[in-house]
Amino acid sequence: MKSILTILIVYAVLSSSHACAQVTDRSVVYDARTLPSEILSGERNYAVYLPPGYQTSQRSYPVLYLLHGSGDDQTGWVQFGEVQHIADKAIADGTATPMVIVMPDANTGQRGYFNDIRGGWNYEDFFFNEFMPHIEKTYRVKSDKRYRAVGGLSMGGGGSFMYALHHPELFSSACPLSASVGPLNVEDAKRRYNRPSRNEQDVESEPVPDDEIEAYFKRHSAVQLMESMPEDDVKSVRWYIDCGDDDFLYEGNSLVHIAMRKRNFAHEYRVRDGEHRWSYWRSALPSVLSFVSESFHQN
Repeated sequence: MKSILTILIVYAVLSSSHACAQVTDRSVVYDARTLPSEILSGERNYAVYLPPGYQTSQRSYPVLYLLHGSGDDQTGWVQFGEVQHIADKAIADGTATPMVIVMPDANTGQRGYFNDIRGGWNYEDFFFNEFMPHIEKTYRVKSDKRYRAVGGLSMGGGGSFMYALHHPELFSSACPLSASVGPLNVEDAKRRYNRPSRNEQDVESEPVPDDEIEAYFKRHSAVQLMESMPEDDVKSVRWYIDCGDDDFLYEGNSLVHIAMRKRNFAHEYRVRDGEHRWSYWRSALPSVLSFVSESFHQN
C-alpha cells in the first residue's frame, strides 16, 4: 500500500512539473506594464509579447516595436490585432522567428508619436531616450540594428516611417500599414498645425510661425524625407508598405511609393482589397512578422 502511495505521489509531482513546463514554454502578453518618464512627466504604459520559450531560456531575442493607431492605446494590437495568436502561429509554422514584440502607448495625455510642434509633448524624445533603453534593460532583447524593427498602423504607420527615417541607424526594417504620412504640402501643414486648440488652462494657443511649420513639415513628412534624405540612409532600412485600395489614406501612401520608385529605393509595396479597419491589419500582420524575420535571420 505504501509503495502504491509513493508511486502516486511521484506521478503527481512529475505531472505537475510537466504541466508547469508546458505553461512557461508558452508565449505570454502583459498589457499593463509601466515605466516612469521625466520627459513626459508621468507614468507611461506599454504592452509586451514574450514568445514561446522566453521564460525557460536565457537567450536574447530580436525585437519589433509595434505602434497602435489614433484612438487606441498599447492594448490595441493585443485586443483587436490578436497579436499573440498571430505571432504564435507564425512562429510555430516557421514563417517568423521568435521575437519580443513591444507596444507602447501614445494616446495618454496627448496623442501622437512625434515631438509636438509647440514643444510641450516630446514623445519621440521619450521613445528613444527613455522607452527603448528601458525595454533593452528590462527584457532580453538584442540591441543591434539588425535585430530591431518597427511597424504600426495608421498613426503608428506614420510613427514607423518617422522613427526609421529619423534613425535609420537603429532599425533593420520598417513596416508602415495604412500609414498617416502627414500633410501632403506646406499649406495643408499650416492648416493642421494652426488649428484652434486650448491647453489645460483653457487658454488658446498662439499661432505657430510659418517658417517653423515649414521646418516641422519637412522633418515629419514621409514624402519629403523620401525625396530629400541621403540615399544610403534610406537604403539601409528594409521597407514593407501596405495600404488598402479603399483606405482614405491611400494618396499619401501612394506618393511615398512613387517618391521611392523615382529614387530607386527598394521596397515592398502592397495594395490589397480592404479599408481602414482591424480586419485589414490582422491580415497584414503575418506578412509583417515574416518580413522583419528576414532581417533577423542569416541568409
